[in-house]
Amino acid sequence: MRRNYKKPFEQFVKKAHKPLQLAIEDQVEAICETPLIGEPKTGDLSGFYVWKFRFNQQQYLIAYLPPTKEQLGDATLIEFLGIDFYKVDTHENFYNELKRYVRN
Repeated sequence: MRRNYKKPFEQFVKKAHKPLQLAIEDQVEAICETPLIGEPKTGDLSGFYVWKFRFNQQQYLIAYLPPTKEQLGDATLIEFLGIDFYKVDTHENFYNELKRYVRN
């Protein structure tokens, strides 16, 4: 499955130290294997999923927009589908910053 990284996601990963980068890469692979693994959001962020993971006793969140359930059901489209990864960060102001990015 294709991966599309948005600017906030890329910036965080670029600034993170190598062990955290590798942990994020592992989580991205897990999300790509099972796109609906995260928690679906409602309201302003409907359609988004958030996957939480821990690294060095710190919780990180990954916000992504998976293909729709209808698209996932069509086996012929699987190789062309992609997941948009919007943001990865700690919980502090995560949702507010994500909403601000999505609005602009």
